Parts: sequence; C-alpha cells; structure tokens
Amino acid sequence: PTEFTSPPLMPGILSCLEGAIGANARPTPIQSLSLKWLLEDSAQQTSSPTTTSSYKQFLLASETGSGKSIAYLLPVLQALKLSEAQSRSVQAGEEELPLNPRALVLAPTHELSRQLSTFAKALIHDVKLRILCASRANTKNGRPTSTTASKMTAKREGAVEASDTPSSEVQVQEPKKSWPVDMVVGTPNKVLDMVRGRGWDREEQAEEEEESELWESEHEKPLPRGVERYGRGAPEMGLANVEWVVIDEADVLMDPDFQETTLKILSDISAARGRPITPADEDSNGSVPAVEYPFNLVLTSATIPSALATYLDTHLPKLVRLVSPGVHHLPKTLQTEFSAWTGGNKYADIEHRIRRVWAEDATTGGIGGKRSNPLGEHGRTLSKILVFCNQNTKVDALSEYLLSKGIKTVALTSQGSERKKGSNHHLDGFLRVPASKERQDSSKDTALVSSDPAQIPHVMITTSLLSRGLDFSPDIRHIFIVDEPRNMVDFLHRAGRSGRAGERGKVVIFGKMKGRGSSKAKDVRQRVKALN
Repeated sequence: PTEFTSPPLMPGILSCLEGAIGANARPTPIQSLSLKWLLEDSAQQTSSPTTTSSYKQFLLASETGSGKSIAYLLPVLQALKLSEAQSRSVQAGEEELPLNPRALVLAPTHELSRQLSTFAKALIHDVKLRILCASRANTKNGRPTSTTASKMTAKREGAVEASDTPSSEVQVQEPKKSWPVDMVVGTPNKVLDMVRGRGWDREEQAEEEEESELWESEHEKPLPRGVERYGRGAPEMGLANVEWVVIDEADVLMDPDFQETTLKILSDISAARGRPITPADEDSNGSVPAVEYPFNLVLTSATIPSALATYLDTHLPKLVRLVSPGVHHLPKTLQTEFSAWTGGNKYADIEHRIRRVWAEDATTGGIGGKRSNPLGEHGRTLSKILVFCNQNTKVDALSEYLLSKGIKTVALTSQGSERKKGSNHHLDGFLRVPASKERQDSSKDTALVSSDPAQIPHVMITTSLLSRGLDFSPDIRHIFIVDEPRNMVDFLHRAGRSGRAGERGKVVIFGKMKGRGSSKAKDVRQRVKALN
C-alpha cells in the first residue's frame, strides 16, 4: 500500500493515525510491508477459529526512524478490536488475576515503554481499547508505589490504565477482580514481576542455595534481602488471553543480557495457554526442534546481528522476515561529519562545536539552510543536541563542564533517579510529541525552543541507554559521538536518533585524526562511510 486508507484500516484507527502523524503522511517501506502481511493476516485470524498452527511469526527489520512502532501497532491494535468479543473467560478452578491482557509489548527500557504506550493510546481514542504501561516507579528499597484497586476502579474508564500520564505504574493491592486491559507495554523484568509476583527471582535464588548447601545448625538460612522482609508478592497478571506478543528492539531483548528473561515470558504465556514449551533438546541428528508458540509473535529491530540471525534460523525457522531496503544503513537524510580533537581540553572542543551549531542556526538556519521550526520574523530557533558518551562518569563530568560555561544540560545515566519516577518528563523537550498535541502546545513549545540555553536545556548527554527505539524530536538535528563506538550496531542506533522520518540531521563523530593513536579513528571513519 502507498497510502493509509480505510479499508483496510478501521475508520477510528485511521482518523487517530492522521491526527498523530498528519493527514498527508504516507507509509514507509516497512509500514507498507506490515500492512500487506500483518494486517491481512490478523483479519483472517479474527474471522475464523484460531489454532496453534494458524499463529504467525514475523520480523520487522528496517533502519532507525522508519516507523517500526506504527508498523506493528496498527495491525495489533486492529486485531485486538476485531477480536474484542472473543476474550477467553476465566475457567473453573483458575485464579482470577487483576490484569488479563490480550497483547504484550516488550521493550528494553522504561523510557521506550512509556513512549510506545503513549503513542499507542493516541491511536485508539476512537476505538476505545485499554492500554497499560508497566513502568517501574522510583521508590525506596525497590518497593513500588501502589495504585489500589479502588483507584483503578475510579479511573478505568476510557483508554488508559491508572492515569492519563504516559507511564504510570500499576501495583494492584486488592487482586479480587479482573479489570479489562487489552495491551500491556513494559520491560521484560517488570512484566515477569507482574506475572510471577514481585520477588519471585529472589525466592527462587534462595531455594537453589538451600538445596546446594548442607546445614550445620538447626536454624534456617535467612532469605536474600527483600524476600525475608517482604516475601514474594502476589501475581498481578494472567497470560491465558495473550494472542499477540511484540518484542521491540529484538537485537537487545534476545541478546545474552535479556534473552533468559524474554524467553521465560514466552514460556509462561505458552503454559498459560495450554501448550507448555519444554527446553529444546537436540535430536539424534543434532538439530534443535523449532518452537511453535500458541500466539502471534512479532520481533522488530533496526539491525540483525549474527547472534539474532542464528537464533531465528534455529528456533523460529517459519518466521516471515519483512526487511526494508535501508536496514543496516544510516538514514539518507543524515549527514556525517568527523571532528578532530585539537589536542587540548576535549570538553572545550565539544563546547566549541555546540556553539558553532547554534551560530549556524542564527545565520543560515542550520542544516539544510532553513529552520525546521521557524518562530517568526524576530524569532530564533536553536537546535537540540544529543551527546553520547560510553561511560556514566563522563556523562556527569561533561555536564558539569558545560554548565560551568553557561550551557544547561540534561544528563541521564542508567543510575539516574529521574528515569525511575514513572514518567518521561525528564525527557520533556527532547522526545517527539504527536502532531495533534504539538499543535495544542505550539505556543508553549515556541517559548521553550527560543529560550536561552543557559536557562532551558538544549543539550542532552547520555550513554547508549537512550539509543534504542526512542523517537526524538525533529529539533534534535545534531548527534555528537564523543567516544569511539563499541561497534557499528551501537553507532547505527546512536546516530539514528536524528534524521528520523525524513527529517534532516547530522551526526558528528569526534576523534584523533592525525598522529599516534589515530588509527582507531580512521578505522571508524571507514566503517561509518560504508553505512551510507
């Protein structure tokens, strides 16, 4: 398809989509592939009885900023609405849990989970589905801020979970009744906590330690901290109704750091739906049997590393791979620049390049010679700049240096308390907002963009934490890579936070270009050129 139309999209979803991205928007290549394959497939499933063999597996792979979230949200949300009346009821003898979603979306970070749920909610105002963002709140000793069942009752009307904010965490304290939820979005760890009960992993660890040691006294060995004090929490979410699972940023969630948790969730869903997945055992020929999940599985990624490709070949050979022509390449609208260190203070070099960006904004209008968001005859727009470092300590040190030079920044690391407060407000001004909200807040946004960078942050400094999946504002027209990329996959994701959805951008790679120690920078330069 070359246009978003109804049919095949439901009128309510189409109108919300146009409100979010604009009435003149056209499908990107990956979105066209998804509309052709996933939307048609989901319609067929809802019109006929579903068997295990009828569930499908898809990989959506395309370059950063190509709209993969829209590509999977449209068919999944439409399928949920079409099958709304077919939800499985609680069977005799089963425990009725507070939340029983029909779709799960897994994402590697809380920030991405919140943005995905916010955008999904923007698409379903007219069709009235219910979406929950399971975002971990910032609480002392890891104890969650709870939303009681009574509060949920008061707020469960409409298309939100416990509030209209993009990312509130729900911890149900009175699991006596099931509240209707169609989709849950969250990180694998948070979702597993909701399924098995908070503290399940600590309790499991304690049991393993008890079995492996001989006791020399009659006293019971104390449980790990957290379990002894709070015990294992009650499960909050049932999985028997889940018919769609999306693994966003699959190259991360299927890598060694996340894979075990991700696969536990898939296994728990399969068991809840009456088809347990046993550990894969090699047969006499040394091959591993393919896994057939009793639900639709969608994986998305901007890159397909060899480890992910091998896993898919081995365990999901029936998976349909939908790949856009631009995968493993930088967006065509993204320029690259290599900036040499002067040999002095590197932080001063970064400050100088930041001020040069703003000087270009004031004279030529910045990248492309025109302002992407003009403020009027007497207005002046300043580019937002996203700076990537490899270490948390460098993020903090660079932020302090720039502040001392009159440049206010937002410094964000994995340990920062700001990111655990249950919302993405710490990213305000840097993330893209839906077109409809942008029009509503245009006067407010104008004031923020045109303000003095000594008062309003125009620079965000972070690690790879924010390089995955997040859709940043088109005002972020420059990406600074101040440390050597660990690999080209990491570079693609960092650079891809700009030049998104057809917007122009530039990635500036700092390095030593001459003399001793310049070989690494030259190698990076050659590898980056190969991505264009």
